[in-house]
Amino acid sequence: MPKKVPMSSRRRKGARKPKSSASSAEASVRGDFIWTRKDLLGLDDLSPREIVHLLDTAESFKEVSTRSIKKVPALRGKIVAVLFFEDSTRTRMSFELAASRLSADTLLLTSSGSSVSKGETTLDTVRNIEAMGVGVFVIRHTQSGAPHLVAQQVAASVVNAGDGSHEHPTQALLDIFTIRQRLGHIHGRRVAIVGDIAHSRVARSNIIGLRKLGAEVVVVGPPTLVPGA
Repeated sequence: MPKKVPMSSRRRKGARKPKSSASSAEASVRGDFIWTRKDLLGLDDLSPREIVHLLDTAESFKEVSTRSIKKVPALRGKIVAVLFFEDSTRTRMSFELAASRLSADTLLLTSSGSSVSKGETTLDTVRNIEAMGVGVFVIRHTQSGAPHLVAQQVAASVVNAGDGSHEHPTQALLDIFTIRQRLGHIHGRRVAIVGDIAHSRVARSNIIGLRKLGAEVVVVGPPTLVPGA
C-alpha cells in the first residue's frame, strides 16, 4: 500500500515551492547588512556576503533604467571623478552614465589630457583633484595596484575600474549579475571562461567572484594562456 503522507508535510495547493539548496545558499549570506568599506578595489578583498549585497543593490537600481526620467537622488551633491590613465570607451562611458543617473556631478580626466603627460605623478594629480571636493574616484590604470595606492592616500572613496593585469571588479560584478539574472542563482553552477586567462584581469576577477559564490569555474584556452596549465 502507498505510504500515507501526514497533512502537515503536504504542500497546500498554490503554496510556494521550497527554495532549492542553491538559492538558500545565496540567501543565507543576505539579511541585515551595512556596507562599511570605503573603497571597491577587488573581489579578492570581499566576502561572499559583500558580493551578494552589491548584486542586490544593483538589482534595486535596475528598474531606474526603465523610467521615462532615468534619475534617482542617491548621489545628489556628490562629485565623482572618472580618471582613466588607460584608454577605454565602454567602461568610461558606463561609469559616467551611472554617476549621472545617480544625480552626481562628474569630472572626466584621461591620461592624454592630464598633467601626467607632462610628468606629474598619478598621486599628485589625484590629490589636486580631491581638493575640488571629490567624493569618489573611479580609476583605471595600466599599473597593477595603482587604485590601491591612491585609496591609501585619499579620504575619498576609490573604485577600481581595472588595474594592469590585476583585477577588474566592476566588470566581473556585471558578468556575475547577468548570470544570476539569467540562471537565478550562482551557487552550484558550472561556468567556463574561455580565452587568454593568464593576462585577463576580467577573467581573474570573475574566477574569484564566482568561486566565492559557490560556482565551479573551468578555464579553457591554449596551455600558454591558461595559468598552471
